[in-house]
Amino acid sequence: MAGFVTSGGLLDPDGAVERLAAWKGRIDKLAADTRAMSDRLQELRVTAADGNGLCEVTVDSGGALCDLRLGPRSQRVAPDVVARTVMDTIREAKRQLADRSQEIIADTVGTDSAAGRAIAERVGQRLRDPDTTGGAGDQPGRW
Repeated sequence: MAGFVTSGGLLDPDGAVERLAAWKGRIDKLAADTRAMSDRLQELRVTAADGNGLCEVTVDSGGALCDLRLGPRSQRVAPDVVARTVMDTIREAKRQLADRSQEIIADTVGTDSAAGRAIAERVGQRLRDPDTTGGAGDQPGRW
């Protein structure tokens, strides 16, 4: 049969089986890495405190506030300063969460693939968006 490649070429059944097995192995690894990434991201929580001892906040993997602790100093400071400090501290916790999420993505699925880059970008945009906390983040608390 003229023109047919049979050894290691396009119509080589053994070669095709090997290529399919290798492809399946890569897909299986990607699926396992994606599951590991998802599990680690879901478990992630970040706690941040302001530098003046007014508050400590914890945000969950989605950036939602899940704990707020006011320090004793918060009773001696104007309420608007406490509120601003809480909002600033939430933004800082989300920034830390975004950084940690980026590390998890890089450690699991990697950022060299289009999917890894897209996931990392989406997570970063969602958590670093200045409007997600609803505050005016450009005014740090004044003492």
